[in-house]
Amino acid sequence: MSFENENIDQFLFSQMCLGKEEAFDFIFRKYYKVLTIQAIRFVNDQDTAQSLVQDCFVRFWEKRFELSNVEDLYSYLFFMVRNRCIDHIREQQRTRHVPITDQTEFCETENTIQTNDLSSHLWQAIAKLPERCRIAFEYSRIDGLTYIQIANKMEITNKAVEALISRSLKILRTNLVDFLSILIFILCFSFCIL
Repeated sequence: MSFENENIDQFLFSQMCLGKEEAFDFIFRKYYKVLTIQAIRFVNDQDTAQSLVQDCFVRFWEKRFELSNVEDLYSYLFFMVRNRCIDHIREQQRTRHVPITDQTEFCETENTIQTNDLSSHLWQAIAKLPERCRIAFEYSRIDGLTYIQIANKMEITNKAVEALISRSLKILRTNLVDFLSILIFILCFSFCIL
């Protein structure tokens, strides 16, 4: 995360802890979309994901006076949402009244959680991109906009969009080196078993 973005998050967090609704609103608008996208990857349903993320933000606001200093605001919110999604998956299993005695079903659930956990590294890295890079990257890779459409939305040139996306990819490659080597190992191991 850039130093400037970290300072902004620290300021917003401290203001929210003082009860400033405007700071909470800014945090919500800044992180809601990326957290919802991540939650969708866990629960595979947009409405449920939105509801879970909103629940997390409500809890975050309600506990604002109890929170100690949070050094990385996005990571704190991400793990809050991740844990809520995992709890939701477990609640769903309980309400279906299906005992998790079948090893296959249990393994499938655990594999889903592990796969989603791996993808969470990517979403964390995206959220930590410098703001303009992140916006351009999300427009391109998540919303599927062309460089021309992104340039129009961001009111910049096509070359500037190319530079932002290129910088984003370079940062992501650097930040995800360890993650990618683990993923390659898992993929190779999976193919060897098959």
